[in-house]
Amino acid sequence: MRALLGNLSDTDIRLLRVFMAVVEAGGLSAAELELNIGRSTISRHLKDLEVRLGMTLCRRGRGGFSMTQEGLQIYEYAQRLISSIEDFRHQVNDMHRTLQGQLSIAMFDKTVSNPECHVPDAIADFIASAPEVQIDIHVVPVNQIEKGVLDGHYQVGIIPTHRPSSSLHYIPLFGEQMHLYCGRGHPLFDRAERVEAREIRAQRYAGLSFHSPNMETGRMHGLEKSAVANDQEGIATLIKSGAFIGYLPDHYAAPFVAAGSMRRLMRREFDYHCEFAALYRKSPAPTRLVERFLDALRGYRTSIN
Repeated sequence: MRALLGNLSDTDIRLLRVFMAVVEAGGLSAAELELNIGRSTISRHLKDLEVRLGMTLCRRGRGGFSMTQEGLQIYEYAQRLISSIEDFRHQVNDMHRTLQGQLSIAMFDKTVSNPECHVPDAIADFIASAPEVQIDIHVVPVNQIEKGVLDGHYQVGIIPTHRPSSSLHYIPLFGEQMHLYCGRGHPLFDRAERVEAREIRAQRYAGLSFHSPNMETGRMHGLEKSAVANDQEGIATLIKSGAFIGYLPDHYAAPFVAAGSMRRLMRREFDYHCEFAALYRKSPAPTRLVERFLDALRGYRTSIN
C-alpha cells in the first residue's frame, strides 16, 4: 500500500477509474460496455490495483460479483479523489480566457419533446460562446442526478423538483402536465372518459422506483404499485402492455394517444403539474464555464415561481 500512497501515478488513477466503473455497473460483464474493453482486461486491471494496494477489493467468479469491506472503503475514497481531480481540472480550465474543458449535464428522461423545455436552445447559445467546450449529457434517474451533482460527477442536473437539498442551488426552468393513462386492451380503455375514482385505485399501477413527484402523487391518491420502472420509457412500456395504468407527461404520451395505443383516464383530480429545475452545488462555487451555461438556461425560464 505504501507504494501507491508514496507514488500516485496516472496509471493508479486509471486503475481506480476502472474499479469505480465495475462497482457502479455491478460487475465485470456489465462494465464491459461502459469501459469499452474486454472482461479479461478489466479483470487484469482489478488484479493490478489489488496488488498495488495490497488488499482484495472484490470477489469475482462463478459465485458472482461482490465487494469486500476494504473494497467498499476504497471505492468511497476513490470517489473523493476523482471528484477532487475533476474540480482541479475544471478550475484550471476556468483560468483560460477562452472557455475550455468539459460540461457534464445530467437530465431526467423524456424532456426533449416538451415544448416548454428550452434546454437545447440554451445549449446552442452556450456553444456559440464556448465552441471549444465538450458537452457530455447523461440521462439518468432523479436520485442519481442529485447524488452525481453533489459528489461532483455532474456539474449541472435537470430534474423534476420534489425535495430540495440544502447543499444545492436550484433554478426553475419549465413545467409539464402529468396524466394517468391506460393502454389498449386494458379494462378501462373503452370507457376512459367515464371512469370512477374507485375503479382507478383498484387497477394495477406502474410507478417510478425512486423518490419523485410521481411517487408522492401515487401515494397521495392511494395508488399501490404493482410494477416499477426507473424511467418513463419503462412506464410507457408497462402502460402499452394493457395490464397497468401509469403517469406520463402529456407531450410524451401524445403520439401514443394519437396512434390509438393509449388513452388518458379522465379524472382531473388525479392529474398533477411537475416543475423542472436546474441544480448545481453551492460549494465549491460554479466555475466560469458552468456559470456561462447556467446563464444560458436562465434566459429560457418559463416557470413562474
